[in-house]
Amino acid sequence: MANPTLPSDDELIPRLLANDETSYAQIVAAYHGLMVHLARAIVGEAIADEVAQEAWVAVLRALPKFERRSSLKTWILRIVSNTAKSRLRHESRTVSLDESLEENPIIDPARLKPNAHWASPPAMWHADTPDALLASTELRRCISDALATLPPLQRAAVTLRDMQGLSMEAICKILEVSESNGRVLLHRARSRIQMAIEEHEGQ
Repeated sequence: MANPTLPSDDELIPRLLANDETSYAQIVAAYHGLMVHLARAIVGEAIADEVAQEAWVAVLRALPKFERRSSLKTWILRIVSNTAKSRLRHESRTVSLDESLEENPIIDPARLKPNAHWASPPAMWHADTPDALLASTELRRCISDALATLPPLQRAAVTLRDMQGLSMEAICKILEVSESNGRVLLHRARSRIQMAIEEHEGQ
């Protein structure tokens, strides 16, 4: 998703390489909030700002070597993701960035038919729009709590896709996972949130 306030990458990158302060100010204004948001999804609130700052330093150092195999935005967010994952491993040597993709299925197998279709489909999120859903303070807290319990890469995937509207292709590049694994991460995250909503609405 392009940022309408920014020049194209073709215009912006040469300016950044020429140390144009206005261009630096533009990308910081455009991307810093998203960088913090992604960092928070992976490492939590306490050090998200610090991770974003570390990522900016890495961006500035690596920019001359940027090969443009993705957009500037995707490349910057991949640096944030890598910085956050490295920091998370450093903070806790035993942390798992995500559950095994083969083990611990989040969907109860009893809810699926042999052909992998739903035997007992999940309840609809709501008849209203997502905006109307989020109008409920209790439901918002429920979703926030569910997000907090997700493994970091699941949380990052659902944050980038459902909250920031990034494409799956961009998300997979940012998180450095295959497309199939990216879809598993997103599916598991959505399923956990769905289950939390069902429990909330069943109370």
